[in-house]
Amino acid sequence: MRPGAIICAAVLTAALPALASDGGTADTIWPDCYCTDREGERRELGTVMCMVVDGRSFLARCEMSLNNPMWRDMSEGCLAS
Repeated sequence: MRPGAIICAAVLTAALPALASDGGTADTIWPDCYCTDREGERRELGTVMCMVVDGRSFLARCEMSLNNPMWRDMSEGCLAS
């Protein structure tokens, strides 16, 4: 093995614990993630509600997708009581 490769491997091995941590402290503040409904009201992740878009009604759940909250279509139509 070449001396340069050995030095590189040693540096990476020493740096792995630092790379694995999030770099923050215990009091790191994370942003709240939530969806908004038609009226602009906050809806928590996991909320399921009936939505009507362009005349089409469907059940949707507030979920995360690529670090963004979004409404995911679950099924066609909505249950009515």
